[in-house]
Amino acid sequence: MTEPLNVLFLCTGNSARSILAEAIMNREGLGRFRGYSAGSHPKGEPHPYTIDLLKRLNYDTSPFRSKSWDEFAAPGAPKMNFVFTVCDQAAAETCPFWPGQPMTAHWGLPDPAAVEGNEAERRLAFSETYRMLRNRIAIFVNLPMGTLSGLALQKHLDSIGKTDAKAVEQ
Repeated sequence: MTEPLNVLFLCTGNSARSILAEAIMNREGLGRFRGYSAGSHPKGEPHPYTIDLLKRLNYDTSPFRSKSWDEFAAPGAPKMNFVFTVCDQAAAETCPFWPGQPMTAHWGLPDPAAVEGNEAERRLAFSETYRMLRNRIAIFVNLPMGTLSGLALQKHLDSIGKTDAKAVEQ
């Protein structure tokens, strides 16, 4: 078996979207992909609704923590094959240099932690974010990686980030 492809999901706070994406990638990737997450300005801990949602979906939440993207640019860090930004702020920031020049794409989604309203509305925002990320990651992990040229793969990655969540389900 070949080594799994490493995928880093970046967001500003590394408390919701990027952690959800890491969890989904590690489940959906079926050992072919290894997900990681980080933030440019980590909040210090995952959002409680993130952890609660993952627990309800039978994820082991013990490995999740809010961490800086500097950890993945440091010597000895896992070599990334793909780096995806999942929030607009992280996409606009100057990212660290990633050894090996991984393929990158922007898969921006609204921040569920920024949603205002009652508890049900706020939790729904986290569930919707999870659903949209799961749909995008399912498309990604099913791409024929071995048969796509670099340019074709990049076009697919960019397209996934632009995919309307409703269209993905069909």
